[in-house]
Amino acid sequence: MHTVELRLSDKLEALPDSARVWIYQSSRPFNEREITVIKSQINGFVSEWTAHSQQLTAAGDVLFEHFIVLAVDEKQAGASGCSIDKSVYFIKSIENQYDTQLFERMNFAYLDEGEVSVVSSSEFSKRYTEGGLSDETLVFDNLVQSIGDMKKGWVKPLANSWHKRFS
Repeated sequence: MHTVELRLSDKLEALPDSARVWIYQSSRPFNEREITVIKSQINGFVSEWTAHSQQLTAAGDVLFEHFIVLAVDEKQAGASGCSIDKSVYFIKSIENQYDTQLFERMNFAYLDEGEVSVVSSSEFSKRYTEGGLSDETLVFDNLVQSIGDMKKGWVKPLANSWHKRFS
């Protein structure tokens, strides 16, 4: 079975494992120039991200050319409804600016020879049935809730993920 080393940015690593995380999966890979600009936009957003006028201890990154990750250490200040709305508005602006889908939860991502592939749930099922995917295929579980969960189980074999019900 293949494994993948998850390398988080220093800013994400600096947050405790209990930090709350949101993962937005792009329907297409971002290119190098886009990633540079998006990372700058993320840094600008998290540096001003507040909840009830309190600065949030937050970080973000672009991982595997497909995933925008935002995280908040809620020990200092929790992300409230309004602050979460701000992050959704920010992510929607990225989605529009880069002509991609970041809120489509029925697109699944998996590793194929070290590269991320993103397909619809029906295509995912078809590829599994035809033998293109197996129980050992590494999938991305974007439903993880914390940095610690992300480190332990964001990328996992299909057999050990909720994706299995679609195979």
